[in-house]
Amino acid sequence: MTERVALYLQDSHNLRDGLEYVRYAEQRGFEAVWQAESRLVRDAIVPMAAYAAVTERLKVGSGVINNWTRNIGLLAATFLTLDDLAPDRIICGIGAWWDPLARNVGIERRKPLLAMRETIEVLRRLLNMERVTFHGEFHHVDGIELDVVHGRREPRNVAIMIGATGDQMMEMTGEIADGCVMNYCVPPEYNDRALELLDKGARKAGRTLEDIDRPQLVVCSVDHDHDKAIDYSRMLLCQYLAQQPHIAKASGVSPEVVAQIQSILGWPATKEQINQAKHLVPEELIHRITASGTPEEARAKVDEYRKRGCTCPILYPAGGNVHLLVDTFAQQ
Repeated sequence: MTERVALYLQDSHNLRDGLEYVRYAEQRGFEAVWQAESRLVRDAIVPMAAYAAVTERLKVGSGVINNWTRNIGLLAATFLTLDDLAPDRIICGIGAWWDPLARNVGIERRKPLLAMRETIEVLRRLLNMERVTFHGEFHHVDGIELDVVHGRREPRNVAIMIGATGDQMMEMTGEIADGCVMNYCVPPEYNDRALELLDKGARKAGRTLEDIDRPQLVVCSVDHDHDKAIDYSRMLLCQYLAQQPHIAKASGVSPEVVAQIQSILGWPATKEQINQAKHLVPEELIHRITASGTPEEARAKVDEYRKRGCTCPILYPAGGNVHLLVDTFAQQ
């Protein structure tokens, strides 16, 4: 039986190389490609449009955009436009962003649950081609609708998935979203609690856990040389642990290790700083929270996430040969 699998792209590759990667992933039976938008490096929308334009069947998702920086009307129009380019192939992955980055650009992330709930409600109604009036705490719209004069006026089939981390956001995701983009840099057993919360939220809406899609980001470093694969992941984790506290917390890394890494890395971090600090990332942690090693080792680790409720691994190449990663998990 064919297993679902997806590719995750961020910023470690030339953008035009990314177009070749997604075409290759489509040829090898991958279900989707997800484009990151986290650090101030690449927005998700431009690459998503490019990926949609060069593929025929591959689903294209944002992994994940935030619900703070795009006006709700523009957000809906953006995903309408992407759906025009690739009908029924677009996924809106959206998250609550994170500090200190949000704070450093002037965003106060107050009441994140209410802000996300309002965003999902208005976005879904607009993509359903409704005329919407909504006055909440975060969104205020008066009689707006997507202004389609030339093109399809029917409701758009854009799945909305929340990238949830905290318990309350996870539970709410089960209640209001089509799916959950589950976290990376976590051990497989992290999923047990996440699934309980998703199920609890789903039942509030008269649904079950099986109604909630659960694709999961998985840092994946594949090389025929085990040590090379481990080193690629070590460099990536070094940067994530220093700059994204919510990832460090979910990973269960000691605050002392995080503080040591942060004392070396600046913002933005340089390759020299990462190389200086990467030895602080223990190899045991790499094995626990990533799928790193030879092709056989990587497949075995990804299977652990599947067994813990992941419906579609979204494989994040930590470095090295992206084609080898795709070949390792190819479905055709």
